[in-house]
Amino acid sequence: MTWITIMFAIIWVYVITVCKRSNLFFWEFVLGSVGLFVFMLIWLEPVVVAPLQKSVAAVAGVIGSLTGIFDSFFQNGMLFIQHGGDSLSLYIDFECSGVIEMMAFLALLWFFPVYKFHERIIVSLLGIAAIFVTNVLRIVLICVLVYIFGEGIYFYAHTVYARIFFYFCTILLYFLVFTKSHIIRQKVGAFSYDIND
Repeated sequence: MTWITIMFAIIWVYVITVCKRSNLFFWEFVLGSVGLFVFMLIWLEPVVVAPLQKSVAAVAGVIGSLTGIFDSFFQNGMLFIQHGGDSLSLYIDFECSGVIEMMAFLALLWFFPVYKFHERIIVSLLGIAAIFVTNVLRIVLICVLVYIFGEGIYFYAHTVYARIFFYFCTILLYFLVFTKSHIIRQKVGAFSYDIND
């Protein structure tokens, strides 16, 4: 399968260069972002998921230890919540690791035509850190809700409340990184919002 993905990667790079030379910026952004996301899922995801699961469990576990609400077994990517007679084990799996959200953010960022190369590196690092922290807080929110209301709320805590929190924070990040930066740097005729012009 590796030679097939390498062949598709070469074709993808060629199509991106054609779009760039032809000033087809929209197609360069769409094809570039989608392609980069797919190739990151194929090549990077198997490498980064396990360390990311353990990192999320470890950092969330620090908060759990400080509050006494849950325990972390970060070597296995698990959190253990016990309150009264109720107990629940929470496994940080592929979806809970935040890897998909990080890769989607990076894929969009690296083909977004507003930033310079060095800015993309800085924004990439800050964005990954923001998504990681938000994901940890999402996991902590699930644990806190289960601790307070019992294991019966787990489905709603995981599927509704924590997801709304995570998406709100992600939308805020996307607004700051993509929408606000684009508005500030847009140029209409001789007029520009950018301070550096």
